[in-house]
Amino acid sequence: MANIYHLLIPSLIILSNFLPSHQNHFATTPPLPVLPLPSYSQLKWQQREIIFFHHFGVNTFTDSEWGTGKESPKIFNPKGLNTAQWVDVAVQTGVSLSILTAKHHDGFCLWPSKYTDHSVIGSPLQNGHGDVVKEFANAARARGVDIGLYLSPWDRHDYRYGKTIDYNEYYMAQLQELLNKYGSVSEIWFDGAKGSNAPNMSYYFNDWFAMVGELQSTINIFSDAGPGVRWVGNEKGFAGTTCWSTINRTSLSIGNGSIVNYLNTGDPKGTDWLPAECDVSIRPGWFWHKSESPKRLSDLLQIYYNSVGRNCVLLLNVPPNTTGLISANDIQRLKEFKSAINTIFSKNLAQLCSVKASSIRGGKDSGFGPESVLDNDHLWTYWAPKDDGKKDHWIEITAANEEVRFNVVRIQEAIGLGQRIKKHEVYVDGKRVAKGTTVGYKKLHRLENGVVSGRRVRIRIISSSGIPLISSVGLHFDPFWHPNGR
Repeated sequence: MANIYHLLIPSLIILSNFLPSHQNHFATTPPLPVLPLPSYSQLKWQQREIIFFHHFGVNTFTDSEWGTGKESPKIFNPKGLNTAQWVDVAVQTGVSLSILTAKHHDGFCLWPSKYTDHSVIGSPLQNGHGDVVKEFANAARARGVDIGLYLSPWDRHDYRYGKTIDYNEYYMAQLQELLNKYGSVSEIWFDGAKGSNAPNMSYYFNDWFAMVGELQSTINIFSDAGPGVRWVGNEKGFAGTTCWSTINRTSLSIGNGSIVNYLNTGDPKGTDWLPAECDVSIRPGWFWHKSESPKRLSDLLQIYYNSVGRNCVLLLNVPPNTTGLISANDIQRLKEFKSAINTIFSKNLAQLCSVKASSIRGGKDSGFGPESVLDNDHLWTYWAPKDDGKKDHWIEITAANEEVRFNVVRIQEAIGLGQRIKKHEVYVDGKRVAKGTTVGYKKLHRLENGVVSGRRVRIRIISSSGIPLISSVGLHFDPFWHPNGR
């Protein structure tokens, strides 16, 4: 037996040389996530950045914002209705999701609901056979654009409003019509808006949400309390300078005006991932009015920086006119808006530079090096520092020869593993030029003092939950930005 062991030992020694070691032969694992995390649908929504709203209905023809519910359906007569034109405008603006007001507060339905005659059935549109929701959904689907729908809870027309059981049954019946007849819906919009003299009414929101989830499981539900997307707390399109995607849903209720500040900032200790959507209209009103014009380009850019640049999605209302088309001056402003965004962000000056960091998780070749912040993946490749207990982490971009001239700094977190950064600063050649709190999916610093030039740009992460994970960094030049009117 001893002779057999003597024969086996050399073979075992040779074999051991080919067995994997327990050290340094495996890829470095990603860090643990910081909960809560976004769902797949929420991540897809976040990456859209800008989406459209279309307020359209009887208000378009009465030159009003809130209808009375007593309007005759006969006034709804968009003789040149062309929803394909709406969607083409979205595509040209780089928008991949548009939301339509299927029913606003006046109760008029843009589809032939079998539960009411206060709809396109009573209008001249195609002699009562029109269906705006169907035309809109078909046009969007043909062009690769996703759709959303808004079904106003407040209904100033229907006789059942104020009768809790009857109206909730009516509302859920219409929900089922919309989510069964018109294909996939990416976002559905609920709010608590109603007049001070409206009848007392309890909405069965939880029942509605359950029905939505049953009919279309991947849909994002928008409301003051989510559960997919939350309202930002105002209609200016501005998020808070601090804006967490996390919040406590148990602290939220729909239509409660006392929580707008909480909605605006979110909660670093929030147990629910519920990112904010910033709704604002391209015009002063939500419905089209002949007397109104679109906002200036400078105003739209400010809204962009204060929404998309503060970890939110911008919901921009573009209302069709009485003909049934997006107006030419709105289209022109949107073209200018899209062109300006491309001008600012299509070139990343940081890509001409070298990059280093305070430390690297797993070492130089781990895949978590600072070079990841300059690739085109803004979500799943990222710089991760060592988890060594140090609180001050930094990443530094250095120009090779000439100084870099810029006035916008872009920072993005790998939010697929949670939102982490609580406080950060930006330095150019040792001088602080910007400071902030949250980053999230995207933080845009439009530098208060205008254009700076320098060789070294350092981003310091001063405070975070767990180690910070930065997925992308950009240095950009915005020719439209003139601080203090200069």
